[in-house]
Amino acid sequence: MEQLTLTTPALLFSAISLIMLAYTNRFLAYAAVVRSLHDKYQQEKDEVLIRQINNLRKRLYLTRSMQIFGILSLLLCVLTMFLIYIEQHVIAVWVFGVALLLLILSLALLIREIQISVEALEFHLGDIEGRQAGKTV
Repeated sequence: MEQLTLTTPALLFSAISLIMLAYTNRFLAYAAVVRSLHDKYQQEKDEVLIRQINNLRKRLYLTRSMQIFGILSLLLCVLTMFLIYIEQHVIAVWVFGVALLLLILSLALLIREIQISVEALEFHLGDIEGRQAGKTV
């Protein structure tokens, strides 16, 4: 196996930073939608709104987990660099491996969150199609 150097974990910095930016943007978008749904729910207690709120709750928790695992991955990359600096190469390799696993877990949660988002959009599209079919009859 090739020696782990300081540049290897440093390469993940930009990737993890971009991923965290994307996660944060998702979170901010969800926050805006939650506030909007809250206002709508205060005006009308619609069952459809409850389904949307439950869907958003799942997505928010997934996004939070994605962010946590991404941040932990970044922290372990920094720890890896420190361990390399103090010449603890065996420990550094293991810590870097855990950092990679956490990043993989974060990305896997992103896939699940995207699936849930698509299901929510399909519900809305089905609702529109159902209303269109009702108008043409």
